[in-house]
Amino acid sequence: MGTGLLVAVVVGSGIQAAELSRDVGVQLLANSLATVFGLAVLITLLGPVSGAHFNPAITLAAWFTSRRDGSGPNLREVLAYVLAQLGGAAGGAVLANAMFAEPLVKFSTHDRSAGHLWLGEVVATAGLVLLIFGLERIGRAALAPAAVACYIGAAYWFTSSTSFANPAVTVGRAFTDTFAGIAPTSLAPFIAAQLLGAALGLAAVTLVYGRPARTADVVVPRSEPELASS
Repeated sequence: MGTGLLVAVVVGSGIQAAELSRDVGVQLLANSLATVFGLAVLITLLGPVSGAHFNPAITLAAWFTSRRDGSGPNLREVLAYVLAQLGGAAGGAVLANAMFAEPLVKFSTHDRSAGHLWLGEVVATAGLVLLIFGLERIGRAALAPAAVACYIGAAYWFTSSTSFANPAVTVGRAFTDTFAGIAPTSLAPFIAAQLLGAALGLAAVTLVYGRPARTADVVVPRSEPELASS
């Protein structure tokens, strides 16, 4: 549901923007603002349900960082999440197409195959991973709805690719031949760039915050009553 509604926001606002203005800058501004607001609402609403796992790159990063202590999703859960994310993304694009009387499924012809666009996706996804896992490391995960939405809104403008930063959303956007679409032939390198960005983002988390302490290395102080009685 979360990934589907996110794609509906991205695609639907793109269609609306293209219908209301011929200025590409205005179209992108409208698209990015709608995405900022929609993403903040969806994370706030669905975070308590699923951890706001709308993004396979983030889900895979969560599995990788917690694979030893078991605090995150296991591989079976990762598979379930990714399938749900991909299905939701396709459904969200179809929903947006239906709301604007577009063909329910019309694969995009918007080619996005270029090295500078792939670099933009690496940067966008690395920054997103650093933000999400960095907030967790400093105990400020509650700020994620606003922080993630603001970051994606900014990345629309400072990256050449307009910051897809999400493999499932990328696939979903192939189902619409509108402003936000991406040609199916452009999917593979975009997704590869996003996964590379996720790996670099995790490396950046370690570089900035260091490795997390193992449970065995943490010394838990005794409580005051225990100290008083000893």
